[in-house]
Amino acid sequence: MLLPSVLWFILFTNAQALNNQLIDHPSPYLALHADDPVQWQDWSPETLELAKAEGKLLFVSSGYFACHWCHVMRRESYNNPQIAALLNEYFIPVKVDRELEPALDAHLIDFVQRTQGTAGWPLNVFLTPEGYPLIGMTYVPSDDFKKILKQLQLTWSEETDKLRDMARRGLLALIKLRETPPPEHLITREQLRQAFRKSALQMGDDLLGGFGQSNRFPMSPQLSVLLGLQSSYPDEKLEEFLRLTLDQMANNGLRDQLGGGFYRYTVDPTWQTPHYEKMLYTQALLSRLYLRAADILGRPEYQAVAADTLEFVLNGMKGDQGGYVASFSAVDDKDVEGGYYLWRQSELKEVLEPELLELANRYWHLETQLKTDEAVLPMGGVSVEKLAAETEQKPDEVKDQVERARKLLLEARARRVLPVDDKELAGWNGLMLGAFAEGARALKREDLLRAASQLRDFLVNSLWDGSRLLRARQGDKPLGEASLEDYAYVADGLARLAAVTGEQRDRDLSNKLLTLAWQRFYTKDGWQSAQHAALPGMPRAEAQDDGALPSPAALIIGLSLQSGDALLIEKATGVAGSTLAAIQDQPFWYASHVSVLINSQKPVQP
Repeated sequence: MLLPSVLWFILFTNAQALNNQLIDHPSPYLALHADDPVQWQDWSPETLELAKAEGKLLFVSSGYFACHWCHVMRRESYNNPQIAALLNEYFIPVKVDRELEPALDAHLIDFVQRTQGTAGWPLNVFLTPEGYPLIGMTYVPSDDFKKILKQLQLTWSEETDKLRDMARRGLLALIKLRETPPPEHLITREQLRQAFRKSALQMGDDLLGGFGQSNRFPMSPQLSVLLGLQSSYPDEKLEEFLRLTLDQMANNGLRDQLGGGFYRYTVDPTWQTPHYEKMLYTQALLSRLYLRAADILGRPEYQAVAADTLEFVLNGMKGDQGGYVASFSAVDDKDVEGGYYLWRQSELKEVLEPELLELANRYWHLETQLKTDEAVLPMGGVSVEKLAAETEQKPDEVKDQVERARKLLLEARARRVLPVDDKELAGWNGLMLGAFAEGARALKREDLLRAASQLRDFLVNSLWDGSRLLRARQGDKPLGEASLEDYAYVADGLARLAAVTGEQRDRDLSNKLLTLAWQRFYTKDGWQSAQHAALPGMPRAEAQDDGALPSPAALIIGLSLQSGDALLIEKATGVAGSTLAAIQDQPFWYASHVSVLINSQKPVQP
């Protein structure tokens, strides 16, 4: 039912009661929403107090710069004057950069996952003024979103106390669901190893590689642990699965075959169609994964993939302040998903001469759309060796032609515009520090060691004040409070660098960050991701699962055990039993914890 015109007039008149706080915001993602007609509020304690004072529901929308569907919902809904009027009048609309508020985002993701069965970004959650989540969703078409806003506002006005109580009881139930009932007995380290391997191979796809049945994420923590198992306990079936998965990831749509680097994931199980976001952490984790795989599986071509990925970061992701930028957007400046990376035959003809075009079409598998002129993504096609045999040339001659075509295409692609989130995050740069250090060691490259040293200086001089880490910098502005993952990933990067250089100062700072992490993020109820809870019911857990990134808690424990510091070793040893109890029934999702427990030299005690 449409609202009466008089009411619409009132809505638009009162919508100016708040101001959009995102104008000139240092977060590139939040700044994207500065021109929305929605009067977005920045996340803060004052915003919560405003909701309480006005008795309005909070509408918290969390996303990130590179997210395709975040851009779609902004275009369809947040730039829609009618939707903006509803949000401004009846709700306190809050925009969150998930990369600056990872603990808050994880809390709300968990709520939506448990109540809706699936979760992702944009993440949209309505909360009571007290901060209890009421209902959540991801992307919603604008017409449906408008209906939700109208119905929710009406229900809230008529049944405020009922909804408040329902949300409070729902949060209590959510907290209860997060509790892990203690097992009847702890399994042994050997049983844990076998359980992880079994669950991984059961979830693995023997035909296409990877895990699951639909989209394909790299799952770096799980693959890294499986590589470790293959190194210590060689197994033909596991080796075949690892090779298949790593080949699929390197040769198809997950990887940018022209410019290097990996996208965040593919939307299909055949690894063909990416969502085009390029995240710094993806490059860090996958370069390390391929370096390790080259060594364990005896595949030098994996080393080349790692080197190519590190080159992409060095040449394409360097920030202005000395660190590396967070991500590149999934959409180009024309709001076309993948527009920066896709090619039409008509575009290729403008760049490449006929013979070179024919070669490029075959080498990058671009000829599939010759008749329709659809935009396609370069992928692995016919090998240099086969092309050489077919054209009666030497492989080196064909390789030179391929590289010439690549150079011409990259020069043309560089004239396109790819939006960048140029904030420099402590944790993700900590992962990148470790990747550069590992690359310098494995590839024997001084330039990577210099890059690691320079990145170390950026982290120490720009994001560390001697007693605490900052979450990020954007330009010369500090951003956010560091989370557990920042302390874990920076400590890990420093430890990996120290292992290569032998620098005691980096070992000492790594241990100091570990000590602070235990003090600020570990409680009698387990680990918390943020030092200060933003909402009631924020999770604490004895073990943190692995997502796209490795579990920060597992890294803290593992690094502490290897630190040489008696107090850190004592702390880490003391939580081993409770960690095992929390993960032993679902080891696949706690791969980093599994790695720590099965490789620990200390016996696991209840």
